[in-house]
Amino acid sequence: MDRLRIAMLAPISWRVPPRHYGPWEWVTSLLTEGLIASGVDVTLFATGDSKTAAKLRAVCPHPYSEDPKIDAKVCECLHISEVFEHAEEFDIIHNQFDFLPLTYSRFVRTPLLTTIHGFSSSKILPVYRKYNQHTYYVSISNADRDPDLDYISTIHHGIPIEEYPFCNDPDNYILFLGRIHSDKGTHEAIQVARRAGVPLVIAGIVQDEEYFEEMVSPYVDGDQIRYVGPIGMPEKGELLGHARALLHMINFDEPFGLSVIEAMACGTPVIAIDRGSMPEIIRNGETGFLARSFEDAVESVSRLGTIDRKRCRSWVEERFTQARMVEEYLRVYKMILNEESRDEQSR
Repeated sequence: MDRLRIAMLAPISWRVPPRHYGPWEWVTSLLTEGLIASGVDVTLFATGDSKTAAKLRAVCPHPYSEDPKIDAKVCECLHISEVFEHAEEFDIIHNQFDFLPLTYSRFVRTPLLTTIHGFSSSKILPVYRKYNQHTYYVSISNADRDPDLDYISTIHHGIPIEEYPFCNDPDNYILFLGRIHSDKGTHEAIQVARRAGVPLVIAGIVQDEEYFEEMVSPYVDGDQIRYVGPIGMPEKGELLGHARALLHMINFDEPFGLSVIEAMACGTPVIAIDRGSMPEIIRNGETGFLARSFEDAVESVSRLGTIDRKRCRSWVEERFTQARMVEEYLRVYKMILNEESRDEQSR
């Protein structure tokens, strides 16, 4: 086979890679750079300020979440159409953008692979169902699969573990890292820390201002409860590594949870509510604790000393590396091209 040509269609809410928050954009960046290192010819369709070793094509100069002058819908339409208007230049279009690009798929012959990063609402499922037999889907966890859809594979996210410093001697605080929203359980994390009598550091963007003002801000005293805002590397690695634990008190079925593997990469165990993908990512009692209730989470804080932080690190090395993720996507690309070739020969 000639050099594989991939069109990587990124979201444009944030830059690739994001400065702070932007999990879809970050995974897109990790995969893109890993594919380039593996010799794949990748063209990244992303915002104009994105940083990549790939060929960059951009319609939107800046992320619309960072520039209020940008009309998000206009930029999204122009951005998506750009890749499909150049579809014949690629072997596969890899969609990291959610459901909208699926509606273009029947206008081109280039196969479309979509990584489904989660379903924002059941209202978008009819689009996925309509194109189920015409395109290819990857789930990011087995827990996040919809029974009405067919998937070519489940591929867990992977991170560049070498960028995460291992720490075997943590400080006396636990950490909440993520968007501040009721889904992520910021308020519940605060209550766990207060009940357990342990300082809590909160890091992340405020996604719901009303929730922050009513449920989070009143408890932030700069002493037991501290809010440090959104953070990027290397500060994030240091904050994760020196925490006694990461609290992941989710109120929804988490599709994956990047902060969970980031914490474990640093040797930091995770206390998470047992929902969604958490049983796939955390080994209960070995790399953290799966809590069935608020009381379980509080009790788990007292058992953190039973967790071997070196095992947390090795667990990520075994299952959640960037290299492993790239390898699995390369396998999926090959499967798609083989299937498309068989279909072409049968016509």
